[in-house]
Amino acid sequence: MTTDRSPRDERRKASRRVPPKPRDESWFGALGVSGETTMPEDGWADAAESRHDGDWQAVGAAETESRFLSRQARRIVGSGQTAFQRIYGAFISARATLGIALVASVAISSVFGTRPPFEAALVCIAYAVLAFSMWVLPRVRPNVPPSTLARLRSKQFLATIGVDVVCFIALHAMSPPATLNYVALLVLPVLMAGVLTPRLMALGTASVITLALLALAALGVVKGGELTVLLTQAGLAGAGLFVIAILAGELAGRLAREELTARGSLELARQQAQLNRLVIEEMTEGVLVVDRRGRVRAANPAARGLLVTEGLSTEAPFPLWGVGAWSALVKSVERAFSDGRWPDGGRDVVLTFDSGATRTLRLRVRFTRRRDSKATEELCVLFLEDVRSVQARTRQEKLAAMGRVSAGIAHEIRNPLAAISQANALMAEDATTPSQRQLTRMVTDNVERLKRIVDDVMEVAPGELREPEVIDVTALVGSVCSEWARTVELPLGEHSVLRVDIPNEPVGVLFDPEHLRRVLVNLLDNARRHASNAAGAVRVRLSVRDDTRAVVSVLSDGLPIPPDVERYLFEPFFSTRSRGTGLGLYICRELCERYGARIDYRIRPPAEPNRNEFFVAMRRQPLPSSGAMEARLHLTS
Repeated sequence: MTTDRSPRDERRKASRRVPPKPRDESWFGALGVSGETTMPEDGWADAAESRHDGDWQAVGAAETESRFLSRQARRIVGSGQTAFQRIYGAFISARATLGIALVASVAISSVFGTRPPFEAALVCIAYAVLAFSMWVLPRVRPNVPPSTLARLRSKQFLATIGVDVVCFIALHAMSPPATLNYVALLVLPVLMAGVLTPRLMALGTASVITLALLALAALGVVKGGELTVLLTQAGLAGAGLFVIAILAGELAGRLAREELTARGSLELARQQAQLNRLVIEEMTEGVLVVDRRGRVRAANPAARGLLVTEGLSTEAPFPLWGVGAWSALVKSVERAFSDGRWPDGGRDVVLTFDSGATRTLRLRVRFTRRRDSKATEELCVLFLEDVRSVQARTRQEKLAAMGRVSAGIAHEIRNPLAAISQANALMAEDATTPSQRQLTRMVTDNVERLKRIVDDVMEVAPGELREPEVIDVTALVGSVCSEWARTVELPLGEHSVLRVDIPNEPVGVLFDPEHLRRVLVNLLDNARRHASNAAGAVRVRLSVRDDTRAVVSVLSDGLPIPPDVERYLFEPFFSTRSRGTGLGLYICRELCERYGARIDYRIRPPAEPNRNEFFVAMRRQPLPSSGAMEARLHLTS
């Protein structure tokens, strides 16, 4: 008859079971010491190799990726050697020193009349020669892996621990009690085995030495020695060797775990540093790290672009002092260090360049490395952002809701607008007098204008986003410029108003081809409208900034845009023309932002003929093998 056991009975029975002991648990763990000193169940004790086994790459020659590593981690990992290699080399050096000391002790004893046996002197000399040669000659002592010493028959084990055990036992056996005592030397092989070999081999080494000491004690008893004294001395020496072997193994295990932790911390710190670098470099906001001496320690590409009128400034480190355009920024940094604080909202700093151009930056400052509550900071982090971008972002947020409303209104306007157009067409058929025909033409013109406004509003209305594709911007720019020149009936040739500079090789960017075509046509129309009729008055230039960005610039020789107009360039419904809708540049910016591109305006130096420049910075992407095409640019008459 069987009975069902409740889950509570099963749990109670399980609680009374004795947990199984690991196959190779630490002696300290068996004695009830904290688990910090016990070896992991899948750890080094069960493996046939040293606890210091590791195959990390040497990092001594590599620069530390992160500034957040502890000094101890850099010291452990930055040496270029594992703990096993360092300790193994220390033991080899100790053996060489001990060999020289043995020869010296024999010589000193002979001088003072206590001459050791001839055989013992030969053993000391032979041991000194062997130990010194292993220490001096690199070929004799290569960088052995930890698994080598874990085998009893390996050359390295026999040449180090094996030789030590044999030589020191022989010295103890050949030396009379009245001469030198060589039992203390047996600590070296036991210590070396406890640190560099598995626990079983270390205990085996101590066992062999203890048995040898007991055998020599028994031999001494046969020769007439006192039984109790000799066996007690041998037993105590053997027990001490066992303790040394256990302690050395536990300390070695702890050292190995510390090194493993240090290397793990180094790898995590490197990954974190790479992640931080990637995030900072992709930020649209400029970041500068400046010390008290005014030296820029780090700068991301956005900050380097804000500090100059074109391109990027030099890579960090570089000094802030000595550049006239940065004088206002230098004063702000000095003020931040002296005050030790900065408004959370930031302050505006105006950079005045040699070309006469100005740029207003919103500067926010944060401090690092605080020593105590009253000390000033050693480093400060500057966050830079163009005020125009800040204002544009603020206006964009305010216009977001209005844009959705405008899109709905524009959609509702289409139906009555179509009715007005049809009714006007019917009226035009019946118009007989010149005044009637003039009125119908006025209605037609204004209907077409309203249609364009509705189409522009619907273009930027929120809708389904197109997936960006990799296009050859070289071919697209050449094609758009050629078609635009033919559309506006622009004479082509060497003295043409339009000049195009594009590279010979294809350049891949992420963009929708139709949207990029619309952006370029809008910029070309604006440039032609404000440019003169001189040769090269309108210029299109495609350049590759770096591996991540390609820039298309449309320049004209018209008068520079006044600052009071420039700040509103990309706002909707702002236009300097009476019949302009004010949506052209706004649509261009919206289309660029959809594909991670950036459009902006800047004034070129006075020495250049084409001072007005609108540029579009696009994300680069490698072209597929079939994506490269020849630029369809034909600017010949």
